[in-house]
Amino acid sequence: MNFTKGNMGWIEVVCGPMFSGKSEELIRRLRRAEIARQRVQVFKPCVDRRYSEDQIISHSDFKIASMGAKDAAEMETLIDPRTEVVGVDEAQFMGEGMVDLAVRLADMGKRVILAGLDTDYLGRPFHPMPELLAVADEIQKTLAICMQCGNPAKHTQRLVQSNELVVVGAAGMYEARCRRCFEPNLDNLQKQKDSAAAAMGRGAIKQ
Repeated sequence: MNFTKGNMGWIEVVCGPMFSGKSEELIRRLRRAEIARQRVQVFKPCVDRRYSEDQIISHSDFKIASMGAKDAAEMETLIDPRTEVVGVDEAQFMGEGMVDLAVRLADMGKRVILAGLDTDYLGRPFHPMPELLAVADEIQKTLAICMQCGNPAKHTQRLVQSNELVVVGAAGMYEARCRRCFEPNLDNLQKQKDSAAAAMGRGAIKQ
C-alpha cells in the first residue's frame, strides 16, 4: 500500500467474488487506521443484514462496528466532517452516487476504502464497481477458491433460482467458481430441468 503524506485524499478499492476475503481485507485496513489513531467511520448498505445490523462481519468472523445506509446519498448525511478514513463494505449496493461521493471525499483529503463485488451472478460488471475502479488510486483484486475444482476463483455462482440482480445471501446460496466451472445460466438450466420434469410427471399421470 502507498501511504500519502499530509491531507491528500486517497481512494482504495478491494474487489473480487464472494468468499475471497474482501471484507476481511477492508477490516484489516480500517483496524490499522484506528491503531494510528485516525478518525474512522465505517458504512454498509442497509440491505445487507446477513450477520449483523451494526457490524461488518467477514465470512472468517472478523468484525468491525459500522453504520447502515440505504445508498450513497444517505451515507453522506452520516459522515462526520472530522472523519479522516471512510470505509464502505458491499459498495456495489450503494448506487451510482457512490462514485461521485468517493471522489468528493478524496478531494476533501479523506482516505476512502471500498470493498465490493466487481461482477454479478451472470459474470457481468456490477455497477458502480467498474466506475469506482476507474477513479481509484489503488486497487486490490482478491480471488477465492473454486468450490468445484480448487482452482483460483474469480466468479460468484448463484445456486438459487432468481432473476433479481440483488439477492443477499452467503454459503448455500452462492459459491465461488473459476472461469471454467462458472455456469452463468445455471438458473435457466435448472428451470428447464424443472419444466421438463413437470412435463414428464403430467405425461405419466395422463397415462
